[in-house]
Amino acid sequence: MTKSNHVSPLSSQRRQYLRQQKLRRISIFSTQIAVLIAFFALWEVAANLNWIDAFVTSQPSRMWQTLLAMHSSGELYLHVWTTVWETIVGFTSGTIGGLAIAIMLWWSPFLSRVADPYLVVLNALPKVALGPILIVWLGNGQPAIIVMALLISIIVTIISMLQGFLSVDEDKIRLMQAFGASKLVILTKVILPASLPNMISALKVNVGLSWVGVIMGEFLVSKAGLGHLIVYGGQVFQLDLVMTSVIILAMCAAAMYVAVAYLESKLLRWQS
Repeated sequence: MTKSNHVSPLSSQRRQYLRQQKLRRISIFSTQIAVLIAFFALWEVAANLNWIDAFVTSQPSRMWQTLLAMHSSGELYLHVWTTVWETIVGFTSGTIGGLAIAIMLWWSPFLSRVADPYLVVLNALPKVALGPILIVWLGNGQPAIIVMALLISIIVTIISMLQGFLSVDEDKIRLMQAFGASKLVILTKVILPASLPNMISALKVNVGLSWVGVIMGEFLVSKAGLGHLIVYGGQVFQLDLVMTSVIILAMCAAAMYVAVAYLESKLLRWQS
């Protein structure tokens, strides 16, 4: 009986806390949606009342008509899929390649010190300057775009993940060495699990960098994709097409970021 009296108040407090947290999440999400709706509503009203020039800034209703026209012609899905596919390939290859090189540099301190100044220079180098070179080497097509995305993301991935590996508690490593653990065991049992939050952070950064790389590549050389639509719309002064492409691009990037955040929650739950 006494035990029941002690458990009941705690359980009630826990339920109250969870209810408050749920209401807080709903409130935040509702406010975010309201702000977005208010932004587009104000944009539409400002264009209709000639507060802004709709030819230059477009407006939501005209963007919606452009979207419907692209949907009817089938061009929408071609361009969206082209950019999404290029981004996924660049993101995946940049992440895997960056992780592999970071592990190799952690494995060999000598190689890490040799590569350090080159990583700094490559990270500071504007990758768009390599665009003409990539076009000559790889041709006027998707390979050049994917490599552009890869170059932008892989260096940041290497630096971020290597820093995470090197920041692992030295006492844990010494303890494993004292028990005779090999370097491979230390890597798989200590370094990688301890660096998981840092690796997930690198994934989130790579999402944005991959989209930047793909769009930069499509600006330089492309026959399809959202970057191609933005460039084409600007050249023929179809600002409705430009703004529609930008909004679609933002939605795709947000969806990819949400997918990475979902993966983060699963990995952290598995680690715990």
